[in-house]
Amino acid sequence: MLIRRARALESPGMADIPMANVLLFAVAVIAPTLLFWIMLRVPRLVDGVGARIRRRRTPAATAPPIERLAADLRRVHRSLADCPPGTPAVRREAARQAYDALLCQACTAVDVANRLDVLPEGIEREMERLRVEESLRRAGLAIP
Repeated sequence: MLIRRARALESPGMADIPMANVLLFAVAVIAPTLLFWIMLRVPRLVDGVGARIRRRRTPAATAPPIERLAADLRRVHRSLADCPPGTPAVRREAARQAYDALLCQACTAVDVANRLDVLPEGIEREMERLRVEESLRRAGLAIP
């Protein structure tokens, strides 16, 4: 009996109204949360896009030209060879380290193997320095 009365009260348009109310309620509850979430994410998104654009615009760091390396090698070698007596040991050691670093860069540029960065200071490193210099000369680099 109750079922008949309930069906009699129902009209075809009434079934859509409760569902529409539920949808409106869901939108009213979810929309502010979604808007605040988007507001929090937009700055990160903009920063990420900006970083990507900056990365694309920034050219990759390149090694110095081989001519410049050769000129620097000649200059530093000259300063090592022309150290007058009484030159502080720190200055001589700094020049030697700079020369070794330039030799390593030149070896990388012309694909010559070297072990200057792993050998300790001493006779073995001197021998490796001479070997690397000769290898670079054979590769066509004009160094003394």
